[in-house]
Amino acid sequence: MYLCASSMPPSKDIGAYLSEYVHYIAHGATTDSDVRVLALNTLNALKRSVKAGPRVAIPAREEIEALLTSRKLTTIVFFLDETFEEITYDMATTVADAVEELAGIIKLSVYSSFSLFECRKIVNGSKSSEVGNGISFYFQVAPPPLSQDLNLFIYFWHAEEYIGLDDNKYIGDLLSEFKSAKDRNKGEILHCKLVFKKRLFRESDEAVTDPMFVQLSYVQLQHDYILGNYPVGRDDAAQLTALQILVEIGFIDNPESCVEWISLLERFLPRQVAITRAKRDWELDIISRYQLMEHLSKDDARNQFLRILRTLPYGNSVFFSVRKIDDPIGLLPGRIILGINKRGVHFFRPVPKEYLHSAELRDIMQFGSSNTAVFFKMRVAGVLHIFQFETKQGEEICVALQTHINDVMLRRYSKARSGSATSTVSQNDVSQADKPPNAEMYDKRVQELSKVVDESQKKADQLRDELQRKTQQEREMQEELEGLKDTLQSERHIIKEVTSERDRLKSLCDEKESSLQVALVEKNRLETKLTNGQGQENNTKMDLSGNHCERDTLTTVGSVNSGIEMLTKLEEELKSCRKELAASKEVSKKLIMERNMLEQRIQRLERAKSEEVFCLIIKHFLFPFPGLAANTLFTSYF
Repeated sequence: MYLCASSMPPSKDIGAYLSEYVHYIAHGATTDSDVRVLALNTLNALKRSVKAGPRVAIPAREEIEALLTSRKLTTIVFFLDETFEEITYDMATTVADAVEELAGIIKLSVYSSFSLFECRKIVNGSKSSEVGNGISFYFQVAPPPLSQDLNLFIYFWHAEEYIGLDDNKYIGDLLSEFKSAKDRNKGEILHCKLVFKKRLFRESDEAVTDPMFVQLSYVQLQHDYILGNYPVGRDDAAQLTALQILVEIGFIDNPESCVEWISLLERFLPRQVAITRAKRDWELDIISRYQLMEHLSKDDARNQFLRILRTLPYGNSVFFSVRKIDDPIGLLPGRIILGINKRGVHFFRPVPKEYLHSAELRDIMQFGSSNTAVFFKMRVAGVLHIFQFETKQGEEICVALQTHINDVMLRRYSKARSGSATSTVSQNDVSQADKPPNAEMYDKRVQELSKVVDESQKKADQLRDELQRKTQQEREMQEELEGLKDTLQSERHIIKEVTSERDRLKSLCDEKESSLQVALVEKNRLETKLTNGQGQENNTKMDLSGNHCERDTLTTVGSVNSGIEMLTKLEEELKSCRKELAASKEVSKKLIMERNMLEQRIQRLERAKSEEVFCLIIKHFLFPFPGLAANTLFTSYF
C-alpha cells in the first residue's frame, strides 16, 4: 500500500475510506511499531499523490528498492553559472519539495520566485551557414591533405531552452523523461538537466537583501546579458564588462598582467557586441573604466551591474522563444524572443539580437494561452490588434504578465486610496460625466478591488506593527546574545586559567611522587644496612671494636629516623597536592558544564530569532490577494 500510494492516488470513491483506514492504523494504540512507521509513511504519500496526481512514468527499479529500504536517491541540480548541488528524492518527491530542500541547502530564505527548470541543449553539426536561434562556433580544419578546401568551416548550432516545471511534477518522472529524450535523439547531441533559477523578477525583489538571493539574481541577469538578451550600446557594454571583471577578480593595479585578463574579456563581453569594433579598442576602453573602480568592492560592483540592467526599458525581464503565427501589422520576424518585465512585453529579433518593439502593460487589453500558443490583444498606435505566437510556454507567459499586472494594480489603487476625500469625490463626478454606457460594470469591479486593497492595507499595517515589535524583540535578544557571548568568553578565559593551574598542580604532584619513591628506596637501603649491622655484632669483642660498632649503629639509626621524617613530610605534601588537584578538576568540570549550557542557550536564541524573522517575511510578502482576474486587464483605470 505504501508503494501504491507513492506512485498513484486512490479514486474518489475509496479515497476517504482508505485515508481513514490508514490514519486509524498509524495512530492506533495496539499497532506494531514497524507497521506504524509504514502507515505514517503511507499517509504522507497519500497526501502528496492526491495533490500531485499519479506518476506519468512507471517508477524505475531503483526507485522501488529505495522506497522499500527507506533510502533516498540523489540527483544534481545546476545553477546558471554551472555550479551545482546534490538533492535527494524518492518516488513521491515533487518539484516543490525539491525547491524547498535546495533552498535550505544553499540558505536561501526568500525563494517564492524561484523554481526548477528543464534545460535542453541541442548541438547539431552541419555545413550550413544557418545558425538558427543560438550561438555559432566555427573551427578551421587543416591541413589540405584531409580536405581539398583550404578552409572548411563547420558550424555548430548550440540551442539552449529553459522550460519551467510545474510544482506538482515528480522528480522521478523528469529524470525518466530526460533518459527517454536522449534515447529518441540519438542523431543529435542532446543534454538535459535540472536548473534552479528565478521564474520572474518582481519590483518587490529590490527590497530583498538576502546575500544568496542577490547572488542568484546577479548570476541570472549576467547569464542573460552574456547571451545577448540585453542589447546595449558600446559605453554600457564596456562599463558592464568592467563591473563583471571586478566582481570576478577584484581590483588589481595592473590588469593586463593578469593571466586571465584576455579570457575574462572574451567571457564577459557579448559576442554580438564584441564584433562591432576592434578587439584592442574594446580592451583599452574596458581597462580605462576598470581602473576608475578602485574604490568599489565586489558587492558594490555587483549592485551597480544590477542597477544598470534594471534601468533599461526591458531590464529584469524573463525571456521566452516563440514563433509568429499571426502578425496583423507585419513588423515581426518568424522567430521572436519575448521579454516580460514590470513595464510590459518586449519583442526582440533572435539573430542578430535586436530590440524591435515594446508594449506597455496598459496597452495589453487581453491575453490567454493554450498548450501550443499564446495570444495578446494589445493596442499599437491607438489601434487594437491580436497577435498570436506558437509556444509551449504560454501558461508561464500569462502567469508572468498577470503577476506584474496585479502588482501594478495594487500599487495604483493604494496610491489612489491615500488621496484626499475631496479630490476623490471630484474625480468621481468627472468620471460619471464621461462614463461610457457599460461603465457600471467597471465601477463595480473598481469598488470590489478597492475593498480588497483596503483589507490588504489593513493587514499590511498590522504586519508592519508586528514587524516593528518583532524587530524590537530581536534587538533585545541580540543584546542578550552579545552579553551571553561576553560571559561565555570570560568563562572560557577562567577555564583556561583553571586548566593551566591544574596542569601546574599535576606536574608538582608528579615531582613529589618521584621524590617519595626516591625516599622509599633510601629508607629500604638504610633498613637493610641496619639489619646487617646488628647481625654482625660479636659478643667476644667488647673493647674498642665494640664501641666503634655501637657508634656506627647509632649513626645509622639517626639517618633512618631523618629519612622517615622526610618521607612523612613528602606524603603530607603529596596528599595536599592531590586535594588541590581534585578541587581544580571539580571547578573545571563545573565551568565546562556552564559553558555548554551557555552555548545551548545561544543556539536556541539564534534559532528562535531565525524562525521569527522567517515567519515575518512569509507573512509580509505572501499574504493572499484575492479578487484579481486571471487573464484580463482593465486598462481604463491605470
